[in-house]
Amino acid sequence: MARLAALAASLALSFSALMQATAVQAADFIGVYAGEDTICGHQSVRGTIQNRFRYQVTHVPNLPNVDIVDFYGARLTRYEPATFNSPIERRYCQATARLSDGQDRPIWYLIEYGQGFAGIGDNVEFCVLGFDRWNVYNASCRVLR
Repeated sequence: MARLAALAASLALSFSALMQATAVQAADFIGVYAGEDTICGHQSVRGTIQNRFRYQVTHVPNLPNVDIVDFYGARLTRYEPATFNSPIERRYCQATARLSDGQDRPIWYLIEYGQGFAGIGDNVEFCVLGFDRWNVYNASCRVLR
């Protein structure tokens, strides 16, 4: 009987600790939405996207052979600072990409700090509307929005 009482007390303490941890996480700062940001329009980010887009259109079948010639309207759509549970700082951005065939396409991209090759540098993931042939970023680039 004493074992059963000790087990019940232990479960009650565990449950109360779990509820306190959940309450603290719910009040934590998660992100800032839709603001001005100079990183989203930075030349190094745009250059990375242009190079990877060129690789994509030459190696994925049935994509038009175009290049990104310009970006405009780059803005921050969401910011996720590094936290204890998620140590990677992320910026979600949106812009309009002008292609070499004269079309303008919306583009969404993600900048992950410290996630480059072997942890050196930053990682950039992007999706140009209509060019995600294999649905890597879900329908209409939904994952990066």
